[in-house]
Amino acid sequence: MPVISIDCKKKELVGQYKNAGKDYRPAGNPEKVEVHDFIGEAGKAIPYGVYDLGANTGWVTVGIDHETAAFAVNTVRAWWNTRGRIDYPHADRLLITADSGGANGNRRRTWKTELAALAAQTGLAISVCHLPPGTSKWNKIEHRLFSQISMNWRGRPLTSHETILQLIGATTTNTGLTVTAALDTGSYPTGIKISDREMRALPIIRDDFHGEWNYTLHPTPDTPEPN
Repeated sequence: MPVISIDCKKKELVGQYKNAGKDYRPAGNPEKVEVHDFIGEAGKAIPYGVYDLGANTGWVTVGIDHETAAFAVNTVRAWWNTRGRIDYPHADRLLITADSGGANGNRRRTWKTELAALAAQTGLAISVCHLPPGTSKWNKIEHRLFSQISMNWRGRPLTSHETILQLIGATTTNTGLTVTAALDTGSYPTGIKISDREMRALPIIRDDFHGEWNYTLHPTPDTPEPN
């Protein structure tokens, strides 16, 4: 059964801006960048990642609008449709590890409703394990995927979305990590409200152990009774 770690990497400005780190350049010919880092015409990049713990592969969707729950779940959907269902053809469950904040926060109603829709579309029972607040750096994606991407593009201005996709996709490690990157130009509006009635209708089962952090969304309303 697939186990994935998810999170949103630091948002980046797209353009001729300073990028932390060092890179080889001819002596006396440093890369010239803008003095100020105000957002420009090229906009921003929002890298949201999926790291497959068993396969040691990464999937990163680069968005251009907002980091919302819909965007986060659509990244998981893109990974499943492109890689997951091929790598795990007999899977009927998916385990997601995530931190407790951001678009995939454990208190976000939109996160759970979007996951319920994904469970219904894929037929998967989707279990989520949130890391407790203050422990997000334990999430595997942080040091097995995001840190490798940061080292790969260090010192290079992220001049376009295409450059960002190329640098992410070129990330590898000696342990066999491979990464796929895709651009998401969709619109993800903020401020969406989910009513109490909609929440009660979700096919969700909370675990006995810290049910606020550990729960499963089933593909149909006919969920099993809690043990």
